[in-house]
Amino acid sequence: MNLFCNPIILSVILLCILCLCRVNVLLALLVCALAAGKIAGMHAAEIMNVFISGMGQNSETALSYILLGTFAAAMSHTGLADVLAKRIILLIKNNKFVLILILALLACASQNLIPVHIAFIPVIIPPLIHLMNRLKLDRRSVACALAFGLVTPYIVLPAGFGLIFQRLLADNMTNNGMKITVTDVWQSVWILGAGLLSGLLWAVLISYRKQRDYENISFREERRRSLRFTGSHYITLLAAMATLAVQLWTKSLPLGALIGLTVIFGTRAINPEKMDTLINEGIGLMGYVAFVMLVAAGFAGVLKSTGSIDSLVNGLIPYMMNSKLLASFLMLLIGLFITIGIGTSFGTIPILAVLFVPIFVNLGFNPAEAIVVFAAAAALGDAGSPASGTTLGPSAGLNIDGQHDHIKDTCIPTFLHYNIPLILFALLGVILF
Repeated sequence: MNLFCNPIILSVILLCILCLCRVNVLLALLVCALAAGKIAGMHAAEIMNVFISGMGQNSETALSYILLGTFAAAMSHTGLADVLAKRIILLIKNNKFVLILILALLACASQNLIPVHIAFIPVIIPPLIHLMNRLKLDRRSVACALAFGLVTPYIVLPAGFGLIFQRLLADNMTNNGMKITVTDVWQSVWILGAGLLSGLLWAVLISYRKQRDYENISFREERRRSLRFTGSHYITLLAAMATLAVQLWTKSLPLGALIGLTVIFGTRAINPEKMDTLINEGIGLMGYVAFVMLVAAGFAGVLKSTGSIDSLVNGLIPYMMNSKLLASFLMLLIGLFITIGIGTSFGTIPILAVLFVPIFVNLGFNPAEAIVVFAAAAALGDAGSPASGTTLGPSAGLNIDGQHDHIKDTCIPTFLHYNIPLILFALLGVILF
């Protein structure tokens, strides 16, 4: 099959075009799955069967998002989110760079310290929108700060989601013929963290430093709350710590979220009679994101079933010319295309391991070089993919008043400021290691 007629390349290009034309991400993914299958010669009924079957691969993630959305709604009902937002307002003293730093740190904490992932964004961001408008803060810089916090910790730090990512990477490389440990991973990927940090500084200090005007649109009822912490606030924080502990112990994020909710309702920090209301609000906060992740998994299933991933790699091997640097660049491009299409770096790892590890072995990559290229290839596209939680989460919070476009204000800025540095610093890692 001609490299430029590869179903992966054509379907991902079509996905980007449809999203830029403001076609809904769910519909765009479905159309692109059908297109990829038809290009590969599959029948429509077969494509849909594979698509629906593939959706189950992200069922745990989708359930996690719904439960974490419910947990975030509970934070809102106890008033903890408003108290935190108001304390942030007092802390920044009209300094927009301090606000951006705090939001980046909160996003980092959501990956490792209190693993609620993107569920905190639709809760914390809306109370801060009017402050951002007053500061004339370009929301694209906030989207980049949140994306930095959502991506960097799981790549660099072996805790929370980072431990899952790094263990998945090490296990898949080992299973495919290159023995790697989690310790090897975190000792090597620091250079990718440096690249992501450079992208954040580039976005905040250069690209989106200028002021941008937004209308002050009323989108929620303002609630007057004291800045003091109450018993229900402390119980909510305790529930968050229980969520982290159970997640680390059982490696199950849905179970951790369920335990956190049990603590909140069991201690009556929130009246159990509000359980149905909170579940509905949780679905409202994260249901769309969860369903996009399900559909993205279906799209990934169709791409795998076409066999086009193997042909894509085989088509690029002749261009590698036994050069580590050139081979690394081409593998990074493969990772970019796959991840931006399916929207999950975690789900990309098993796909890439089968294809990349033999190349690493044949070209004589040492473990550090292989880890850096593999980790970057898996993470590439997470920032910038229309179907990724890294972009859907910030858009869910920043577009609360309809003035932040998912593609133009989140996906394109995060793509430019994180995928380009990831490629450059991964190649630098191959040179240095």
